[in-house]
Amino acid sequence: MWVFEHPGVLALLILVPVGIYFRHAAKSRGGVIRYPFRIWRGNGYYSRMNLTRILFTVASVSFWVGAVGIILALAGPAQVKRERVYLSRGIDMMIVLDESPSMAAQDFVPGNRFETARDVIRRFVEKRENDPIGLVSFSKEAALRVPPTVDYSQLLAGLDDLSIMSLGDGTAIGMGIALGALHLSSSTASQKIIILLTDGKNNSGEILPETAARVAAQMGIRIYAIGIGNDRPTPLEFTDPRTGQVYRGSFEGGFDEALLQKIASISGGAYFYAGTSGTLEAVFRAIDSIETVEKRVRIEVKTTPRYREVLLLALGLILFDFVLRKLILREVL
Repeated sequence: MWVFEHPGVLALLILVPVGIYFRHAAKSRGGVIRYPFRIWRGNGYYSRMNLTRILFTVASVSFWVGAVGIILALAGPAQVKRERVYLSRGIDMMIVLDESPSMAAQDFVPGNRFETARDVIRRFVEKRENDPIGLVSFSKEAALRVPPTVDYSQLLAGLDDLSIMSLGDGTAIGMGIALGALHLSSSTASQKIIILLTDGKNNSGEILPETAARVAAQMGIRIYAIGIGNDRPTPLEFTDPRTGQVYRGSFEGGFDEALLQKIASISGGAYFYAGTSGTLEAVFRAIDSIETVEKRVRIEVKTTPRYREVLLLALGLILFDFVLRKLILREVL
C-alpha cells in the first residue's frame, strides 16, 4: 500500500493546470505574433502536425509530468507493508502419499485416487498457517520430496511433480512412515503428526509399518492413517514413467484396514476410511479442526520512503524537456 507522509503538499497540484493554462492557452502569454486580417476572406491558417510540433508537445508533457512528480516527491510517498510475525510455533507435519499403480484406479470422480488425493492435500495446505509441512511419497521405495517448510508454494510445486509409479510398483508403507518420522525427529514443535494416505497393502520395504509406527510414537509423532478406495473392480489407467507405456485394465483389491488401524493406535493418532472424494475431503477437514494450536501473532508495519525514486524521475523528465527544447529544437527563449 502507498501513502503520503505529508498529504497537505498535494494541494500544490492545483497550480499545475493553472500553469498549463498560462503557458499554453492564455491569449496574453506572449511568444505568438498576431496579425489582423480584416479583408482576407479565404480559409484560416492552421499549423501542420510535423516533427517539430510533435517534439514540442512531447517536451511540454515531460515538463508538466515532471512538475507533478516534484510535488508528489515533496508529499513524501512511502510504501507500507504489513507483515504477520508469528510468536508461537505451529504444528510440524509430514504428508506421506502412496503413488503405487493402484492409485490410478478411477473410482474417485472426476479423476483417479491419486489426482483426487493431491487436490485435497492442496486445499488442506492452503488453509494452514505457520505450520511446517513436508512431503514424502512411496511405492516400492520411499523418497523425501519436500522437507518440512512454511513455503507452501514450494511444497505444492513438489506435490504437482509427483507421478504414479516413479518409485516402482510396490507399496512400502513402513518405509514411507519411517522416512516421514526421520525428518520430524529433530523438530522442536510441541505437536508432530504424519498424515498417511494409501490404498494398498504393505508388500515392500525393509521396515514393517508397525515398527515404523512404534518409532514414530517414541518421537512423539501421531499418525493419521487414511485408507482410500474400495475393493470392487475399478477401471485403471496410468503411464509408466520409465518407458512411457500406457497401461489400462481393471483393478480389484483393497487396503489393509486392520493394519492402518493398528498404526494409528500405536502412535496415538486416528484411522479414517475414505471411499469417495467427498469423504476424503471431510477427513482432511476433520484433521484440520483437530490439529490446531493457539497462534500468537504480531503485526509489524514497515514503511519504506520512495520520494527519492519519484524525485529522480521528475528531475529526469524536466531535464529531458530542457534538452529537447534547447539542443534539438534550438529554442531561444
